[in-house]
Amino acid sequence: MFELSEELTLVRDSAREFAEKELMPRATQHDRDGHIDAGLLKAIGAMGFWGLTVPEEYGGAGLGNLALAIVLEELNRGCAATGVTVSVHNSLLGAPIKKFGNDAQKQQWLPKLATGEVLGAYALTEPGAGSDAAALSTRAVRNGDHFVLDGNKIWVTSGSMAGLVLVYARTNQDAPKAKGITAFLVPANTPGMRVGKKELKCGIRGSPAVELIFENCRVPATSVIGQIDRGFPIALDTLDGGRIGIAAQAVGIARACLEEAVKYAKVRQQF
Repeated sequence: MFELSEELTLVRDSAREFAEKELMPRATQHDRDGHIDAGLLKAIGAMGFWGLTVPEEYGGAGLGNLALAIVLEELNRGCAATGVTVSVHNSLLGAPIKKFGNDAQKQQWLPKLATGEVLGAYALTEPGAGSDAAALSTRAVRNGDHFVLDGNKIWVTSGSMAGLVLVYARTNQDAPKAKGITAFLVPANTPGMRVGKKELKCGIRGSPAVELIFENCRVPATSVIGQIDRGFPIALDTLDGGRIGIAAQAVGIARACLEEAVKYAKVRQQF
């Protein structure tokens, strides 16, 4: 029988208490408003949930994916919009910087990600490149010590609230689809990047899914994470980790549904 360590039990209990006290009372309002309470985002930082997997040397908790999954299950039980925001931040931005970023990128971004000073997003999907993500057409053309990005990304979770976005663009037009893609760290205030359409969703509406538009968006070559033309393996590796978070989210939502169903069954008056 699998049992949590004392440390992970404490992590779970703190996340559960936070979800019950802070998330459950706000979840319906998040859904109605279409965004998460700004004060709650700060409270998540105070709990250390933004930096769960960030190494301690950069101000994070230095925990692994098991701890993250445990926390995400509890948070999503309280509010799935909040849970997916924490998941994307940790799994789809913090994790690839930690694994593939150079020392300068880690020092610049991980401390800010750990506190929630900067929130993260992940931009891969395009109108013509969804399931076949390697078919993306967003371009990044070298111009001296910069790259110029042009194209559209869609369904970017947290895209309108993020301070840093991991963007995938084609840097080699002649290479086979998956071979000429590069990953870029693009701050949200970069000229030439703007938020477009916000999607209307059936649920989890407090977590925005938006279009990001890149028009003559200049980013320094130092923003490349990993190697030029070798960004697609980073995309796939990152998504593998992200699936852990989404699985934990599903378990948390299912727990909440079951608990509500049992509660209702005990009080329902039939006929």
